[in-house]
Amino acid sequence: MFTKIRQLCNRLCNRFFNKSRNINNEPINKVSLIVVIIIDIFILINVFSGLDDIGRWYLNPSLAHPCYFEWVDYRDRVTPDKDYDTIRSSLQKYLNFQENYQQSQRGHLGNVSATCLAYGTFKDKINTAENQQLSSTIDQKQTQINNFEITNRNIREQYDSTLLEKIAGQQRDRSINLVDAEKAKQELEQNNSNIATLKVEISALKKQLLGQSDSINFLTFLNQNDNFTTVEKEYNRASFWYPSIQIAFQSLFLLPLIFIALTIHKFSERKGYGLIRLMSWHLLVIFFIPLIIKIFQFLQVGIIFQFLFDLISTLLGGFLFLINYVYILLIPAIGFGIIQFFQKIVFNPKIQAANRVQQLRCIQCAKKLRLHDPHCPHCGYYQYAECTNCHNLTYKRLSYCKECGASQNLNDLN
Repeated sequence: MFTKIRQLCNRLCNRFFNKSRNINNEPINKVSLIVVIIIDIFILINVFSGLDDIGRWYLNPSLAHPCYFEWVDYRDRVTPDKDYDTIRSSLQKYLNFQENYQQSQRGHLGNVSATCLAYGTFKDKINTAENQQLSSTIDQKQTQINNFEITNRNIREQYDSTLLEKIAGQQRDRSINLVDAEKAKQELEQNNSNIATLKVEISALKKQLLGQSDSINFLTFLNQNDNFTTVEKEYNRASFWYPSIQIAFQSLFLLPLIFIALTIHKFSERKGYGLIRLMSWHLLVIFFIPLIIKIFQFLQVGIIFQFLFDLISTLLGGFLFLINYVYILLIPAIGFGIIQFFQKIVFNPKIQAANRVQQLRCIQCAKKLRLHDPHCPHCGYYQYAECTNCHNLTYKRLSYCKECGASQNLNDLN
């Protein structure tokens, strides 16, 4: 079994490299090979760029439900000022929330959640110049409080040092501190009084902001958990399906390119257009590279992975490491299936040989032959083999003898 697999791999590798660097069975020169590689790199970059663009064509869950994380943050926050903090975060100059949400769905498939659009409308109503000024005033007063507190900390440090100097009997003119104990105490009391006054003013401004009808309506809407529970379910469902949808769109982008490249490659083989065959082969390989990558991504993050994850979680509980065993067995099986598909269907030597014999072309290089030519004048390949039954000459790589119809041994396709 391992011998057959090794022979198959060697045969595939030899055919791959022969197709990749030969024109009509002659090696391509180095300059041309460099040009082909540069073209390959350029096309590959553009393919991945196109995949990235089409992958973002369908609206991702965060853009489709822009209010979800803000609601979760509000729901889970336990700070006393969470209502004010939520409203303050909505006060942003030159920003229209609903229009911004709607803008994200333009040019994309999918729609923004209706609940989030309503959420954006409520935010726009409180995002007024008056409220922005209130918030700015509160921030300024809070900055003043912070400055007073910093000053107090510095004074206390010097106050403690001054007391120690006084206890030690050190002369005032020899002190390293800028203020004496009595003056430090007075300044501390004045600063504390200012801080208390500012806190009262801030509290009043916050009540003024929270007491407005638009603020009340916004907070009431935000506390309607039924609407946002629906948003949460929609977001989780969208997050589950989004990787699979994304990969599906990317596959739709690649499949037409693969079909076109394969068609041109087959046509150039039949017509004997060596350079076109080489270029189309390179394009075919380039288009298959990201497709294979996307297939493995789908297996890792798509619905198949989620199905296996849920199944193993249900049956085996905490033994989730067993999913790695599944993938270790599954991925080689899929790879073997892909190889067999191309070996048996896409690049089947018997199908290629049958088509070339019917068209009087070389079995090896597909160039035109005269009737009954034993060797190809282009590549030198011998077209016939001895029948295992009647021992007459019959075509290589065909399943049956053209003289007696007996089945042939096709282990050696060369």
